[in-house]
This record gives sequence, structure tokens and C-alpha cells, in this order.
Amino acid sequence: MDYFFWAFDKKCAANNIQVDWFFPNQSDHGEYVTLTIFESGYQSVENHFLSFCTTNATAYTHIITHFVELCTPFFYKIKQLSVAKIIAVDHNPRPLSGYPLKKRIEKRIKGVLFSRYIAVFVGVSDYTVKEIIHDFGSHLKKKTLTIYNGVVLENILQRMNRNTLHPIFLTASHLRESKGIQDLIAAVALLPTSIQKEIKIDLYGDGPYKSILVEKMKYYDVAHCFAFMGSISNLKALFSEYDYMLQPTHMECFSLSILESLAANVPVITTNVGGNEEVIVSGKNGFIYKAKDVMALKNILEAVYLGHKRIETNTRTLIENRFSLARMVEYHLALVLENKS
Repeated sequence: MDYFFWAFDKKCAANNIQVDWFFPNQSDHGEYVTLTIFESGYQSVENHFLSFCTTNATAYTHIITHFVELCTPFFYKIKQLSVAKIIAVDHNPRPLSGYPLKKRIEKRIKGVLFSRYIAVFVGVSDYTVKEIIHDFGSHLKKKTLTIYNGVVLENILQRMNRNTLHPIFLTASHLRESKGIQDLIAAVALLPTSIQKEIKIDLYGDGPYKSILVEKMKYYDVAHCFAFMGSISNLKALFSEYDYMLQPTHMECFSLSILESLAANVPVITTNVGGNEEVIVSGKNGFIYKAKDVMALKNILEAVYLGHKRIETNTRTLIENRFSLARMVEYHLALVLENKS
């Protein structure tokens, strides 16, 4: 989201709109130095913002939240301090099996109590919009819309010659259970021995689940098929060195790494969760399978590795037309301009 924050701030400035940003801490990388940032420090961002509004004469026309839980007392408290219109952007994935009954009831109650204080709900995919309405009530349909995430195309190199036989793979995700890398390990263990001897999958990212993944690789005797590459700051520049990206995730909202991979002309093999099927058309720019279906993943891997399945189109075109960062920024700016007090 860094690039979006920078681009949105710049676009607002060009339209004589001043933006104050409330983050957990200051940052000096990239274009953050050009933003007006108020860091929360030891407080949560929400509490810091409420304290700021209490002690300062703010005259905000709009308050936009990202990565903040929806329909909580926080939104009621904002309205006691400000007349600004609140736009809540939902980036949060949902569990594959849904929320427990108690949490579903709590969310529906919160929807009744606190949704009235939010002027617009924005989902980053149609899946997210559907889940917002499902979580908090059908009365939100009229003020909920989709604005897809977008990526900076200029920074992403394209794969020019994709290997249709014995392709090379990468994954790019935080290493936690919900990302499903353990399914990929199990699927590789089912491949014919001849493929296991040759296949190479680079794993980009880090996280608390890494040690468990290492043990699973040892258990299945497939550690030689994988390489942990760690967290890489310039990953977007590396997508083009691969033929396919693997994303065996169990839960997703709308994946930027999928967009970046496609923008590099690297097809994606992923699951049918979240907004994945809103960007991946199986057989056209990647392959979709049911989450946790290890055998289905194994079959796709085998067919792709042997050249029996292949993606021949340039996958960047879709991203240029529908999922660019410029398009995302324009839609968010229009939302603010349309909802001016």
C-alpha cells in the first residue's frame, strides 16, 4: 500500500486537498518524507487519532480508514468529535470456514449499532463487498462499493520468454499457516520422483511458520525442491525471472502479489478464495483450484511442469486495463470529491 499512499497524497495535493496521515510510526523510505504524518507511538492509531481530534481544532471534511476493524465504537467516537464523512476501506480477508457463530452475531449487532456513522464502505474486491454485507447486514448495500487495488506497472519488468517445459516457480507471501505453503509441500511430495529431482520453487517471505515448513519438507523428503529466499525489498523486479507464481492460500482479500506477478507476464496458480477469481481466469492467465485440495494442486503442477498445461497469453494486459495504481488512485479521489460536504 506504500505506493498508493504516496500517489494518493500527491493527487490530493494537485487538487488542493491537504491530507494528514495517522500511522503507528514515522517512516523515511520512499516518498513518506513528503507526507504529513502524525505517529501514534505507544498508543493505537485509533486512540491517538481520537486524542488528536480532542485536543486540536480539526476541520476534516473526510476521514478515511485503512486496515481498521469496521463497525466498532471507534466510528461513533469520531462522529462525536468531527462532522467529517467517514469512508472505511476493508482490506481484511475472512477465514475459509467463516467466523464462529458468536462472532457472526457480534458483527451483526455492531452493524446495527455503528454502521450508521460510516458514509461509505469500500471493499478492495467484489468478494470483500459481499463479505461486508454478509457480516454487518444487507442495509449496507446502498453505501458499499468496490475499488480494486492497483500496482505500479512502471517498476515491474516483463517475462519475455516463458518456459513451457520444466518452468521455474516462486511463491511470495508471509510465512503463516493461512498462506497454505504446507499444501504446496504436500503436493510436491506427490509428484513423480523424476519431477521431484528437478523442480525448483523459490519461497520469498518470512514469518513464524517457517520452522514448521522446514520440518514438513524434511518429513516428506522434498527440501531439495525448495529454497527460502527471505524477504526481498525489490521483489517486483524479480517476478520476471520466473515462469509461474504459486499462491496456495487459504484466505485472501485481494492479493497485490498476484497483480504484480501478472504484470510481470508471470501466470499464477492459486486457490478459489477471496478475490482471486476476480483476476485469475483458469486456463487464461493462470490456474485455479479449490483451497486445501492438495491432489488438485499436484495435478496442476505436474501438468504445467511437463508442458501439458500452459498459459500462452501476455498476462500483463489485464493489469494495464483494470488494475493499475493510477486507476485505483483516480477512483479513491473521485470518491472524496463526490462526497464533499
